Amino acid sequence: MMPMRYLSTTDLLQLGLMDWPTALRDVAATIRLLHSGDAGMVPESVMSLGLDPRSKAYGLPAFVGGGYDAAGLKWTLHRPAAAADRPAITSTTLLNALSDGRPLGMAESALITRVRTAAVSATAIRALLSHPPRRIAILGAGGQAETHLDMVLALFPALEAIDLWNRTPARLDALIARRAAVPGPERIAHDQLSEAIAQADVILCCTSAPDPFVTAEAVRPGRLIVQVGFHEVTFEAIAASDAVCVDLWGDFADKSAKSLFQMYRAGAFCEAQVKADLPRLLIEGWHPPPGAALYFSSFGLNVFDIAFAARLMRQAEAQGIGTLLPSA
Repeated sequence: MMPMRYLSTTDLLQLGLMDWPTALRDVAATIRLLHSGDAGMVPESVMSLGLDPRSKAYGLPAFVGGGYDAAGLKWTLHRPAAAADRPAITSTTLLNALSDGRPLGMAESALITRVRTAAVSATAIRALLSHPPRRIAILGAGGQAETHLDMVLALFPALEAIDLWNRTPARLDALIARRAAVPGPERIAHDQLSEAIAQADVILCCTSAPDPFVTAEAVRPGRLIVQVGFHEVTFEAIAASDAVCVDLWGDFADKSAKSLFQMYRAGAFCEAQVKADLPRLLIEGWHPPPGAALYFSSFGLNVFDIAFAARLMRQAEAQGIGTLLPSA
């Protein structure tokens, strides 16, 4: 057997995982391949790990053709909270070449997932808003919130300010301190959620909340609410939005704990009410009516994980980065 390459998070950062313009190009290229049938996914396998609905293991296979030329599986475990020395979410991606089946390697993929999720959020902001946002609010202080803050600082440097809120203020203070040396817009911590979102053109919901807290009062003309996390947005807020958009609609609507899909299973929303998905936004160029109140649900497509990991694995092969695992 051929040796496999293992890429740690440190290796991935060395390879440029957080190169945001490249990440956005990966999202657009993968959507085109998915639209043409040269990329695909099957429903994830979900295994409960206990009574808490956030405690689950997921097996997520996908393939991506074109220059990515990879098929892979992301294996991820979600826990309700981080342990003393481990994050709440851990995941590994296994890759083979799509063209000939050659094993390519494995990569730590928790940060890959956060980067591709933030890249999708950036794509939604650019595609759905008719003008650049003046202020963005980020709700949460965990890994997704931190990576979204990195994305906002890199891609929206002309913002007036970034408003931040978290249920645990100490975690938010620590997040802001970790990025204190990064140039860019002012970062303002808020004690009250209402204050954090008061002036925001975009609200990025990046929490693991099991119960919704973003209500219909947060919906307003011209504002975009992007749901990245668990179950943060009330059904009433989604119903009050003029345009509901998604990264994609699929079989995961029957399983996902995301707010929109819970609403669907409760009989309060149907697929026909979705105004646009990423293929319609990026390929067909759909735009919402001026001044529309917008909601974007980011389920999180594992096909992006495979595309990102495949690009980075090819770069690692060319540059000799990573650890070669001995073959049997």
